[in-house]
Amino acid sequence: MSAQSKVSLPVIKRLPKYYRYLNTLASEGRDKISSSELAKMMGTTASQVRQDFNCFGGFGQQGIGYKVEVLLAEISKLLFGTGELLPTILIGAGRLGTAVSSFISRDTNGYRLLAVFDINPELIGRQMAGVPIHALDDLEPFCAAHKPVVAVLCVPRQSAIDLSDELVRLGIQGFWNFSHYDLSVKYPEVTVENVHLGDSLMSLGYRLRERTEADEAARPR
Repeated sequence: MSAQSKVSLPVIKRLPKYYRYLNTLASEGRDKISSSELAKMMGTTASQVRQDFNCFGGFGQQGIGYKVEVLLAEISKLLFGTGELLPTILIGAGRLGTAVSSFISRDTNGYRLLAVFDINPELIGRQMAGVPIHALDDLEPFCAAHKPVVAVLCVPRQSAIDLSDELVRLGIQGFWNFSHYDLSVKYPEVTVENVHLGDSLMSLGYRLRERTEADEAARPR
């Protein structure tokens, strides 16, 4: 088993954040950064930064810090491999699907959007983010011909439940799932990233209210 396969999910989820900050540092011409400086940017501790990087063999030297370009290159390899884009399909050409397909197509994130699928006959034959919109009935022959490995689900919960078995049968190995249905419970062998926008919004509200209450409690009476 490779070292990467043993890495915990919280560490993996921090890698994109490291990547974003290091990209900014590189664009600013920064040569080196210490674990303490990087930790401050990340909102964590220097010890946590070192532990994260040690999961992959470590990228710096004690007392010297990290070379930004080297660290960025190493994390890029972890996130994007050799640079080959993962063939991807998107299900659901509504407003959410429109926004997500645009994001996939314009950002350098390791994916290549092949097609969008929908049940609305008025949308079939149109394009979204530069790729064609197909009828959902064409899903099986399309997958047989183009071998996508990722499916982005921008559909309601029940539609995700109805479609997931077929998508796994057709060779989908990973889901970016916006459906409010936790696919990882049913398919532990498939890689799933469940996106719950409402959870993030509720977390924001909780933190704002906690801060307001703390400020009020600290205010002199």
